[in-house]
Amino acid sequence: MNKEAMELASEEEVEVENLNPLTAMQSVKGYLTKLEELTFMQILFSSSATIRRGNFGLSRKEVERLLEIGNDEHAFQSFLKRVNGAVSRYMKVIYDKRRNQVVALMRVPAKQARNVLSKESLAILMFIFYHQEVLQNEYTLFSQLIQSFGHESLQITRKIQANLDPLKKIGAIDDYDDNKGEDAYQLTAIGAHLFSDSYLRRYTEFSQSNQLHLEDVIRFFKRYNLKGDIADDPLET
Repeated sequence: MNKEAMELASEEEVEVENLNPLTAMQSVKGYLTKLEELTFMQILFSSSATIRRGNFGLSRKEVERLLEIGNDEHAFQSFLKRVNGAVSRYMKVIYDKRRNQVVALMRVPAKQARNVLSKESLAILMFIFYHQEVLQNEYTLFSQLIQSFGHESLQITRKIQANLDPLKKIGAIDDYDDNKGEDAYQLTAIGAHLFSDSYLRRYTEFSQSNQLHLEDVIRFFKRYNLKGDIADDPLET
């Protein structure tokens, strides 16, 4: 499996045979103009780590150039909305404002994602996601990861560093300069969107050993801060 930017879904949420971007292209014709189709294909192609090696997606300026819309906010947002309306079963196109990049996230079941991320990397990402999206911290220190996942030792330090690398490679986190010289990491838009609402629900139910309402889970994880909330995602249950 190539290291495309991805969104994790619960196992029952996505069928493996539906994870084909070429299948998704059959859905866009009724939503997009030919120029918009070509732009979407460029975004899709550039969102593969195999192609871009960490520099995921296209810059907003390049997308606007391809669409021939100039600096038109309404036209840009309309394009994103219509693309997602067409391909939401297979992927999600997001705008990472901090990086100023437009990225396509492939929707994959958690089982398939294990070919890219180990359970340790996923655990670290979930911690960073909770620390920044729920607790509203701007960044997460390496020392905080050490404190949370084990006492400080050379073995633990190396293990955490090894499991941070795949997260950087798929664009889920970036190094952050905290002006103090300590290693720190910041969640990217890819990392913030990587867990689908239903995946978070299954994860929380497993950890709490209790069935939960999706609305409660979304509220807890502050998912309404993300563009494309529950009302925009027909696959969330």
